[in-house]
Amino acid sequence: MGFGPDGWGWSMLRAAAMTLSVAIGGYVIGVVLGCIAAAASFSGLVPVRSVAGAYSTVMRGVPDILVIYLFYFGSGQFLAALADLAGHDGFITIPAFVVGILAIGVVSGAYQMQVFRGAVLALNKGEIEAGRACGMGPALLFRRVVMPQALRFAVPGAGNVWQLVLKESALISVIGLVELMRQAQIGAGSTRQPFSFFLTAAALYLLITAASGRIFAWLELRAMRGVRRAA
Repeated sequence: MGFGPDGWGWSMLRAAAMTLSVAIGGYVIGVVLGCIAAAASFSGLVPVRSVAGAYSTVMRGVPDILVIYLFYFGSGQFLAALADLAGHDGFITIPAFVVGILAIGVVSGAYQMQVFRGAVLALNKGEIEAGRACGMGPALLFRRVVMPQALRFAVPGAGNVWQLVLKESALISVIGLVELMRQAQIGAGSTRQPFSFFLTAAALYLLITAASGRIFAWLELRAMRGVRRAA
C-alpha cells in the first residue's frame, strides 16, 4: 500500500476522490430535488402533493442498488430507442459516473424532501402569519421568513443524509465505476491481500466521514447563532 512504482497508494487516493465526486454530485442533485419535492408537498393541488408523496415513498422503499440498475440499463434502452428512431443502430450507454450521480441524487432527494419538509413544519407559525399580515406575498414570505429559518433546522438532517449518500456511493461499483470500493476489490484480487485493501478503504471512508462531519457541525453552529438553546 505504498506510493512507489509498485504501490497502490495513489490508486486508492484517486478512487477516494472519485467516491467523493460521486457523493457530492449526487448530494447536490438530491438537495435540488428535495427542495422541489418538499415545496410540492405543501401545494394546494392534490395531484401535486400526491406526486411528491409517491416519489418519497417509492425512492425510500426501493433498494438503492435496484435504482442504480434501473438507471443504468433503463437509460441505455431509452437512448437506444431514440437512436433507432433517428436511424442509428446499436446500444448506447450513459457513462457510469453520470448514472451514479443521477441515481444517488434521485434516491437522496427523497430523504432530503423529508428533511426540508420537517424543517418547514418546525417553524413558528406566528412568524409566518405575521409576514402575511405585513402584506408579504408567497415568494417574498418564502425568501425572507421561511427559507432562512428552515435551513437552520435542516442542517442536522442534511448532514445525516450526506453520510447516507457517502455510503451509497459504494454501490456504484456494480456498474463498473472504479471508486473506492471497486479499487479495493481490484487491489485485493491482484495482490491477494484483501484485508489490507479493505482496511485501507475503511480508513479512507472514515477520514472522509470525520472531515465532513466536522464541516456540518460547524455549519450547524453557524446556523444556530443567536438562537437560545434549552439548558
